[in-house]
Amino acid sequence: MPGPVNDLGGMPDFGDTSPVGCRGKIDFLFMISRDANMIFRQEQLALAVPQFIDTIESKFADFDYHIMVVTGDDWWGALGCNKDCSMLECKVGDPCCEPDYPCDKLDLVTTCDWLWGAGEVFPAGGGGASNKPCPVEGGRRYLVKGQTDLKGTFECIAKVGSSGGMALGQALTAAVQHNLNGPGGCNGGFLRKDALLMVTFVATNQDQPGWDSTGTPAEWAQAVIDAKHGDDKSVVMLNIGTQDCASDDPDDRLCVVTKMFPFHYLLYGEMADWGPGFAQAASLVETACAGFTPPPG
Repeated sequence: MPGPVNDLGGMPDFGDTSPVGCRGKIDFLFMISRDANMIFRQEQLALAVPQFIDTIESKFADFDYHIMVVTGDDWWGALGCNKDCSMLECKVGDPCCEPDYPCDKLDLVTTCDWLWGAGEVFPAGGGGASNKPCPVEGGRRYLVKGQTDLKGTFECIAKVGSSGGMALGQALTAAVQHNLNGPGGCNGGFLRKDALLMVTFVATNQDQPGWDSTGTPAEWAQAVIDAKHGDDKSVVMLNIGTQDCASDDPDDRLCVVTKMFPFHYLLYGEMADWGPGFAQAASLVETACAGFTPPPG
């Protein structure tokens, strides 16, 4: 298993006060593929979700945090099922739809559910998707500290299934744009300039050129750096992905973009337990916070 850029040992103990450098704010962005092969990662993801929240709640108790899930496509649900739902003879539970597919809730799907980079609040499709609107409070497309049943709600938005795409590089670029994060945007208020950003990729396949995301790893990284006002050290990257990442395969573009940031950690997705790897990646926050100077204004 590849190790982190910096070995910081155990988890940081921030004590009773928030770190001065990042002013006690972290935006957690989980980029989760929902391609067909994700059906083979459901067990690991189900195990990891509560551990991710345990780490956030226990190690960042003094932080003001945001948590958002974004998928690798610009469509909602399973396209075949959406078509089937429009057929009068197709009822929920029939073979033409995924089990429990929410045909009776299509009126709750919004324009934001069909946009690149918008936060997930109503996962639908096959492969273990939640297939229901998640109880995210405040009308947001991300969770904030104080969310009722944080663990259960995060599990709901993270169960994105396997009926979509895996273009996570392209989705990341969209997710950090001002038009989505600014006032009136689908993710309005998620990305804060005085907060540290931690990005976690969860994917089974490479984001290959010519097949998946448009653009290049350098362009995706630059979009993130621009969103963080030119400071690549205000970002911590975690890649839960392919074994090829350890061999510097240039076709594994999610791995390439991950390694472009000084603070990063690589975790092989076939490991049974992702929780310890997330905790190790989160340990990089201590160093990142210490050196982070928020932009003025």
